[in-house]
Amino acid sequence: MKNIYVAASSQHVGKTTFTLGLVANLVDLGINTGYCKPVGQKFVSFDGQVADKDAVLFSEVIGFDIRPEIHSPVIIGKGVTRDYIEDKASFNFEARLARASEVLQERYDLVVYEGTGHPGVGSVVDLSNAKTARLLNAGVIMVVEGGIGSTIDMLNMCTALFREEKVPVLGVIVNKVKPEKMEEVEYYLSRKLSDMGVPMLGVLPFDNTLSLPIMETIRQAVNGKIMLNEEYMNNRVEDIIAGSLVDVDEFNTFGNILLVTSMKRLNQALEKVESVSQIKGLKDCPLSGVIVTSDGRQAKWYEQADINNPYLAKYKIPVITTTLDTYGSVVKISRIEVKINSRTPWKSRRAIDLVRQHVNFDALIGQFHLGE
Repeated sequence: MKNIYVAASSQHVGKTTFTLGLVANLVDLGINTGYCKPVGQKFVSFDGQVADKDAVLFSEVIGFDIRPEIHSPVIIGKGVTRDYIEDKASFNFEARLARASEVLQERYDLVVYEGTGHPGVGSVVDLSNAKTARLLNAGVIMVVEGGIGSTIDMLNMCTALFREEKVPVLGVIVNKVKPEKMEEVEYYLSRKLSDMGVPMLGVLPFDNTLSLPIMETIRQAVNGKIMLNEEYMNNRVEDIIAGSLVDVDEFNTFGNILLVTSMKRLNQALEKVESVSQIKGLKDCPLSGVIVTSDGRQAKWYEQADINNPYLAKYKIPVITTTLDTYGSVVKISRIEVKINSRTPWKSRRAIDLVRQHVNFDALIGQFHLGE
């Protein structure tokens, strides 16, 4: 066995972030490592083809030419589950996986496969994460969120499917642990996992920078339209402030702030932001973007001509308009689940650094017989 299958206890625990760091560091260690997203759900189109969005991200960060049939062989898109249940004989999912595996095994010494969602995802088309790992002859690394009792409980439940398919558990990664809890979590989980015969491969701290959205993510959350400075929609957002609350005492940070304000308060809010900048001696504009809100009752879209404040042009601040009111916009933004993507290269670099610092690569690599 020379394959790794990265699975997770649930969505949003950092599986893609860890996998990216894992692959990049294995490559840096001189190991000829390949990547594949065997079963995907969210895909993007490029050059007349479709591939899972994570496979596209990895091709850009790691640096390989993506071949959808190899790096993203199965896509469970809209309607596929119903069609499969009606006539599974018309699908050749397992053959696609076998072909992708064959090509990757010939090309690489070690292949990292990234799972999808929780362990049971894909069962409706007979490709749960556990079965897919077995078909690909891969051992599993399980990524779980930090804790002690709840983490072990979740781990036992999530590894049950893999045990049923006789997929070996290579180890556990505990992610998003509060920095002040790192030592305690590692001590107790290591002891418990040792009793279970499962290697502890690493405990990764929660890193706030990985959860920061960019302006484009904000736009999608509020279903907004870009009014000004579209080329700066990759600006990151660290804090939010309402136009009615702009004051020195209300600023938690003095950079990468999203201003959410109604049209009637916009100019006044920008004047206050400029005043605060002068008081604090800021060299740069503290705003990463502005959302101009409506009243939330009628679908009124403002136009670029409505925005004529020179401050926005001077500092090239991206401006979004939405039909939501200020409260509704903030609620939508607070519910964003931020994903690492190709528009956030700083997150990719941070993920790679975190995995390098906190994962026991000697323990992981020692389980393989590379070069034989």
